[in-house]
Amino acid sequence: MPTSYSTAASTTVPVRVRTFSALDYIALVLLIVGGVNWGLVGLFGFDLVAAIFGVMTPFARIVYVLVGLSAIYGISILFRRST
Repeated sequence: MPTSYSTAASTTVPVRVRTFSALDYIALVLLIVGGVNWGLVGLFGFDLVAAIFGVMTPFARIVYVLVGLSAIYGISILFRRST
């Protein structure tokens, strides 16, 4: 894995680079979608997922479940060590 180095005066400090997998990116996108949706619900009482897919239709429920699973997976991303 590539390691970047920063030089300040005569000190060299290694900087760790965090890499994300495709699953990490998918989870983060779903978390953003969920966060924006909840922001709209809180600010305006507007549920974007329900507006697009219908109120508690099977597809809307799948979206809600995927966002919830992404949040659980996001905990592992938060505590993962850098490489």
